Amino acid sequence: MSTEIPAWFTDALAHSYDAREVVVDGHRVAYRAWGKSGHPVAVLVHGGAAHAGWWDHVAPHLAPTHRVVALDLTGHGDSDRRGTYSLEAWADEVMAVARAESDAPPVLLGHSMGGFVVLTAAQRFGTSIRGVAAIDSPVREMSPEARAWLAAGAHVPGNKTYADRATILRRFRTLPADDASLPYVRSHLAEGSVRETDDGWTWKFDPAIFLRSRMEPEELAEAACDVALIRGERGMASTDITDVVAQRLGRDIPVTVIPDAGHHIMLDQPIALIAVLQTLLGQWRTT
Repeated sequence: MSTEIPAWFTDALAHSYDAREVVVDGHRVAYRAWGKSGHPVAVLVHGGAAHAGWWDHVAPHLAPTHRVVALDLTGHGDSDRRGTYSLEAWADEVMAVARAESDAPPVLLGHSMGGFVVLTAAQRFGTSIRGVAAIDSPVREMSPEARAWLAAGAHVPGNKTYADRATILRRFRTLPADDASLPYVRSHLAEGSVRETDDGWTWKFDPAIFLRSRMEPEELAEAACDVALIRGERGMASTDITDVVAQRLGRDIPVTVIPDAGHHIMLDQPIALIAVLQTLLGQWRTT
């Protein structure tokens, strides 16, 4: 695989963003925003153990027509930690960030566990949302991140501490692991995933997030907003899972399959993902 970093990626990272925060239930929620204030809002929601930076190379490509926001859910990135986590609390955070930018109904786009969050928001706030898309989110089971974390023998709570930054960056792995990811994207995400402590370097996420990263079909209900599903050809959201989601939501749901994509579509097929998201945002802006 070529190690050359393409212009579309470096140009995206060169785009500046506004670093902002809101307080939800007494907890600080950090977010970044691209594009002009006043444009329709699109909120990008990361998966479990990830952070807002997972969208740094995607968001600028959506910003010409939208105010694009990517947040750190509590327990992730630079946001506060909670005593306990829930999909409902995270959905409240997503809506709080959207409302901080505009009173107009937002579009919510969530990857993996973040898809559970936006589907929860659709159930709770459907009339206040333009549309939601879940990206390779396998409803009906524990999130892929939680399952991979626990299968590896990791314990909750507690993240391992490493002596120096270089060592921990070499230990960066996606959950679940996927060797198909583009190395330059992977490197950028790793750099935003760590923090320094008095004892060394550790991961930013709170392992306790994995105690509530499951979504069962009975937790889905008909939503008053549009819903779309995106899945990777080699991903975790299989055809039977997307069928279950459509059945629970009570109508035909468009499903887009991105060829040769694994679970972490923004890492291995980001250009294809950007094209699909641009199409969705265009449709939901004009209808």
